[in-house]
Amino acid sequence: MAGVLSMTSLGIVAKVLTDGGYLKQPVGLQIFTVVIIAELIALLLIGFSIGEHAHQLSPVGILILLGKVAGFSVVTWVLSSRVLPPLVALLQRVIQVPQLSLGLLLGMLFLTVYGAEAVGLHGSLGALLFGASLSSLPYQVQREIIPGVRSVAEGFFVPLFFASAGLSFSFTFATLPLGAMAGLALIPLLGNFTGAFIGAYVSRLAVPYAVATGLMGKGVAEIALLLVMWNSGIIDEVVFSFLVLVMFCYILFMPSVISFAVSRASRRTDLPAQLDDIPLGIVRFALEDIKIDDILDRSRRHPAPSVTVRDFTERWIGPHQPHYVVADKGALVGIVSLEMLRYLPKDAWGKTQLDAVVRRQTPLAWPDEQVEDVLHRMSENSLSVMPVVERDSERFLGAVTSSDIIQLMTMETMGESRPPPRPAKASTRSRQNY
Repeated sequence: MAGVLSMTSLGIVAKVLTDGGYLKQPVGLQIFTVVIIAELIALLLIGFSIGEHAHQLSPVGILILLGKVAGFSVVTWVLSSRVLPPLVALLQRVIQVPQLSLGLLLGMLFLTVYGAEAVGLHGSLGALLFGASLSSLPYQVQREIIPGVRSVAEGFFVPLFFASAGLSFSFTFATLPLGAMAGLALIPLLGNFTGAFIGAYVSRLAVPYAVATGLMGKGVAEIALLLVMWNSGIIDEVVFSFLVLVMFCYILFMPSVISFAVSRASRRTDLPAQLDDIPLGIVRFALEDIKIDDILDRSRRHPAPSVTVRDFTERWIGPHQPHYVVADKGALVGIVSLEMLRYLPKDAWGKTQLDAVVRRQTPLAWPDEQVEDVLHRMSENSLSVMPVVERDSERFLGAVTSSDIIQLMTMETMGESRPPPRPAKASTRSRQNY
């Protein structure tokens, strides 16, 4: 019960931040990051606790359950992140019917929830793991499918949870002593805020009171878990009914409180400009609707394959850039990696050309592709640069680097306007490679 009362509703917090326009600001991203971490930890603890109570496990049984949970998590993650995304992307490309992919995802979701329940894990954690593993879906596919998923959730499952809670609700909570009511309502409220504030303060987050307030959001997940606990006999009808009433009060009043706290925090002028405490996976919200062509610098020069390794290391290498695109008179040759140069004797650098060490089979990006998809492909292939070519003719247009994208993230998150992409110059000299 303590785990349920300490949970935070990611959906409520995300909606408040989105409606107020704070999700792309440093304060909003910081709160959103903390809420994701807190909800994941709470679901892990609650899911295991409910499973343990339902099965009345011994210490040996707990170890067996942990093994089942670990195995289930690995299998679900592999299937959802490695098998399902390529299949969905293929269906989208060949059939071009988003509803078919949506049906496939919903079917896999139900199977994942059933599998989680079968191994003693709560279904909500299985659903969360399934959703997290689908982050590798192409951005365009996500944009086409997510509205359908949201419609199914808000139009069917959320009303179903509320209806189930309403059918089980009774006014027997009035028999509770006033002290018990005050304790169940106020102790979790004060405990959550105080603990979150202390944790945010110790972690040196910029606005600990706003982070702590953001962790106070409650939603339908808490009511659903309370219903599961009542059906499992963990709590009785009296406590269940009173806590459902408390959750309804959270749902009604906390969005306004969170919005006020975030609004006040966003007006501070002493906030740090750096985003070091925000994971890049969360900062990717800043990349929404931005395509490669929006940031592609077509005037950037690239080393030619005839350049020697020594000249390359003296004239081309920059900080935090381990990979470089090699081009020959406007045609893509490949990518050269600084790591590969370590295996080449230094006395051979003066006579060895890049053509001998270049990697010719490389992943490509297209100008109409979403920046987030390209960043994800960079990460998968352990690259810091990606050649950009025309989709049909594969004519080389230029390259984007991870530094370009990270700089764009920072500018978008800080609310700065990004500079327009620089087109290729008309002169012949600017198109030559050195």
